[in-house]
Amino acid sequence: MASLQAWVAEHKLTSIGAFWASAVGASLAYTRKRTLKPSLRFIHARMHAQALTLEVLSGAALLHYYDSASYIVSADDGENHNNATQNNYA
Repeated sequence: MASLQAWVAEHKLTSIGAFWASAVGASLAYTRKRTLKPSLRFIHARMHAQALTLEVLSGAALLHYYDSASYIVSADDGENHNNATQNNYA
């Protein structure tokens, strides 16, 4: 499970694209028995997939933000890592 999480963290856009494609396929499979034209089925599937992808993309952005914030907090253990600021004022 940890290796899957590491791969997803490294390949965020690829995993979001794969999620979008699987959501389109799942929505098409779900609406297969409905009496809609194929073009309408595809439009509905695309809309469902886009809504789900926006949710996943928002979650990925939040995860990236909180991971970055926790990295900054954990990296700053009372030491000043910003030497460029010190050099500008010296």
